[in-house]
Amino acid sequence: MMLVACAAAAVVAGCTGSTRTQIRIVGSSTVYPFTTAVAEQFKRAWPQYAAPIVESTGTGGGIKLLCAGVGQQFPDIANASRRIKKSEVDDCVKHGVKGLIEVQIGLDGLVVAQARRANFPGMSERDIYLALAADPFGRGPNRARTWADVNPALPPIKIEVIGPPPTSGTRDSFNELFMIKGCESEPAMMALKKSDENRFKTICSRVREDGPYVEGGENDNLIVQKINANPNALGIFGFSFLEENRDRVKDVAINGVDATYDNISSFRYPASRGLFFYVKAQHVRAVRGMAEFLDEFTKEATWGPGGYLSRRGLVASPPEVRAKNAAAARDLVPLDPATL
Repeated sequence: MMLVACAAAAVVAGCTGSTRTQIRIVGSSTVYPFTTAVAEQFKRAWPQYAAPIVESTGTGGGIKLLCAGVGQQFPDIANASRRIKKSEVDDCVKHGVKGLIEVQIGLDGLVVAQARRANFPGMSERDIYLALAADPFGRGPNRARTWADVNPALPPIKIEVIGPPPTSGTRDSFNELFMIKGCESEPAMMALKKSDENRFKTICSRVREDGPYVEGGENDNLIVQKINANPNALGIFGFSFLEENRDRVKDVAINGVDATYDNISSFRYPASRGLFFYVKAQHVRAVRGMAEFLDEFTKEATWGPGGYLSRRGLVASPPEVRAKNAAAARDLVPLDPATL
């Protein structure tokens, strides 16, 4: 029995050292408040275990830390506001991290928000693309300075959008759900996608760097504060932060659809997306409390409709998706890279 226990612990610390007794979680600022809520409940339910350490590093930064190696100096779980990329899985394997477990924790809507006292009308993905693309439709540098320059139906106020940095999964989602969708509204771009996909991606996802787009860092609460202070500015963040700050900010309708729980759950809201975490299977039996933490996160009372995470703004995944992901967490089912 001693040899078996030593073999499991050796994954993290080696038999001559001490095994880490605290779960360490890194990654997405969007998923951060949900994970901290679960960490708090986990500590109440399992007082014999130390409270998990949860850090907001951004999705890309968190996955990079997770994939850097196996052992007590590396985190156990990475939160993500997008799916992991095939290149990131390859990086994991290169550093000896194998059998990652993917768990979709729920759904989120990527929101364009404004101050409560502002009166910005709804817009489309094309409007957002034309306002923020570095080279709209490949026709030269973006010269738009006001929203009216983009669309005469929009107000003649300065374009100022505060959003996530490139390290954030929310930035990847913004590119996919707003920039690329807006770019694809032009028929010529669809033709370019077929003939030169790399150029298509550059034209459609590169954000201008001359002032209208301001990187707000990984702290979404800071973006809320900034747009609340400036009624002409718009901010980009997840639905949960909108829900938590309804007294200060409101959403801008996209294609006439508001960001609501029901609209995101049904994917009627155009910028609906999944939220995830990735578990290092090699650490599950080596770090005390990992199995119990995964069980707590995947309970219906946690992530189901009416669960305590829904009160924090998480939109529940459909029942069959929750069941599948709960089984993956329980049975340590590895992610199939072919699905990426």
